[in-house]
Amino acid sequence: MNKILLILITILLLNQTISAQQIAPPSGRIAVVADGNSPDPDDLGGTAVTLALLRATGLEDRLVHYSHSCDLIRDDRISVGAEKERHHLMQIACDMTARRWGGFELLTFYDAMWQREATINDLCWAINASTEDDPLWIIEAGEPDIIGIALKKTPKEKHQYVKVVTHHPANDNAGDFYSWQQILDFGVEEVRIPDQNINLKLDHDQWDWAKEHEDPRIRLIWTIGNIAEIDNIVNFQKGKWDCSDAGMVLYWITGANVNDGLEAGSLEVVKGFLENYVNGNPEKKKK
Repeated sequence: MNKILLILITILLLNQTISAQQIAPPSGRIAVVADGNSPDPDDLGGTAVTLALLRATGLEDRLVHYSHSCDLIRDDRISVGAEKERHHLMQIACDMTARRWGGFELLTFYDAMWQREATINDLCWAINASTEDDPLWIIEAGEPDIIGIALKKTPKEKHQYVKVVTHHPANDNAGDFYSWQQILDFGVEEVRIPDQNINLKLDHDQWDWAKEHEDPRIRLIWTIGNIAEIDNIVNFQKGKWDCSDAGMVLYWITGANVNDGLEAGSLEVVKGFLENYVNGNPEKKKK
């Protein structure tokens, strides 16, 4: 009897935790600079979850820039062939998630290495549009170089309206052209949250709910993230389903450092947002 009561209390507390996560983003727009072409393939799942979260919370129109493959110099730990695969896989993660979830029709997803000039120009445009009332929140989901190059090309007076969100020194310190301190020296605001791998890099079976979900949009997210586990380039993703970088977007969605955002992103909150959306917005069946 006591065991049943404990289970019921746990479920109740879990539901309260999920329902307590409000959609309360700060003012401004959001930009994401991801890698995924580096040896760590977690940006595949991170990209799919990021786009789905923004759509699920009605914030897709606030996303003004998304680029991937921002590791501008290939790491020797990944072969030329595998590097090429990653570029294509990251583009698929962007384009297919955006198409299936909808709402991103006006956004171009850029390959930062293969479309370097266009990527930088697009991010520069977003920086130049920034004001005190409409700041730009840049999610650093990869190396900082593209961010640094774009900041160098834009007026210094705009940098006070730019905030760079980070969660891991591995990204901060991985630049080939810019150090993290050089990024901060531009005068942007550093927004640092705890390592999101703690709660969002999970044992693979914890995502079985998505693998077996009745809605194909959620099964698609599982499929994209699953590629990282079977990628066979690095060993540290074996047995793991990882969307850790999406934790920074979840933090922004729930308020960031303005409205007391969720610093410790969790699968339960991600699942709650996504399932609430698909349950309320079923796909139209094709004739």
